Amino acid sequence: MSREPQIRHGHSLAADEREAVRELYRQLEQPDPGLVIFFCSSHYDLDRLTSALNELFRDVPLVGCTSAGEIGPQGYCSQSLSGVSFPAEFCSAVIGRLDNLQQFSMVDGQKFVQEQLQQLEALAPQASDENCFAFLMIDGLSIREEPVVHALQYGLGRIPLVGGSAGDDLRFEQTRVFHQGRFHSDSAVMVLATTPLPYKTFKTQHFVPGKERMVVTEADPATRTVYEISGYPASDEYARLLGVTVDDLAPGRFAESPVVVLIDGTDYVRAIQSANDDKSLTFYCAIEEGLVLREAQGVDLVENLRHSLESVKQDMGDLALVLACDCVLRRLEVTQKGLEKRMGEIMNDYQVVGFNTYGEQYGGVHVNQTLTGIAFGHMAETVDE
Repeated sequence: MSREPQIRHGHSLAADEREAVRELYRQLEQPDPGLVIFFCSSHYDLDRLTSALNELFRDVPLVGCTSAGEIGPQGYCSQSLSGVSFPAEFCSAVIGRLDNLQQFSMVDGQKFVQEQLQQLEALAPQASDENCFAFLMIDGLSIREEPVVHALQYGLGRIPLVGGSAGDDLRFEQTRVFHQGRFHSDSAVMVLATTPLPYKTFKTQHFVPGKERMVVTEADPATRTVYEISGYPASDEYARLLGVTVDDLAPGRFAESPVVVLIDGTDYVRAIQSANDDKSLTFYCAIEEGLVLREAQGVDLVENLRHSLESVKQDMGDLALVLACDCVLRRLEVTQKGLEKRMGEIMNDYQVVGFNTYGEQYGGVHVNQTLTGIAFGHMAETVDE
């Protein structure tokens, strides 16, 4: 194994927890790791996984989360373990955790960020708005992403924040983040780091607004549930606009047919999680009465991703890593259309590693059916005079 410091990528398909961690460790190991981030299937026995992680990655800054699918050097995978390792030479990081998200307040978020900034300044005096980034992993069933990400980005100021909501392979039972040697629910973990590497945050989505409009006429924002659209039961009206029956409303249909909302001149996708027995619809993202929704029309998902990543590469040169948070509904569409091989080739070409999420964060906004990411380039070569 080369001893040269570099960002390392890893991915294991092993079903046994200890073997999966051993395989990941062999791929990520380096002399002086500054940060390791992993993403794991919820199908693993998390107690066994925790024991193996703590044994092999002891004394290493280690964070991660459960996922709804993993992305690694082999592309999209399920029931697997993926991760990245940053050498300390290229990454100085502090890691903090927010617990009890149900009681989270704006003040909590601002205090948390200030503490993280102070810790980073003590660790790396060279840190500044221009060379720092924040990466967030948050309980994907907490329904608290909006206030958390808004407060954190407000406190961070010009430091960009990107993140994803932990998943549990579409079971919707329990999603967890990993910090300080164990998994946590109703929590969020934020990595605040500085790097000498060139980097760029970005997001991409492959839906554009159509002509049909819908108005949310009855909703419960606290649970992201819509009961009525344009005065009709939400499931009935949504199905009518799609030209299908309510019985056809399932994750695959939601992946193909989300809705779009315009916020401050920018289109954001609002993805649907489930159609309920009372004919309501539960969304992955914030929803409220009076909101005007538009039907969404999809463009080529594969070419959209390729174009987005190539654009980033043109700005930065060859990429060392793209740390990606990719909505699980995008993953479902990829699977339905048999696009796994093509998407895997693109992800391999552009060094993409990450996970499929229950929601994505970009700046101060919680989004859906989007891929958000941080792209890292290589150190510029110096020429001796």
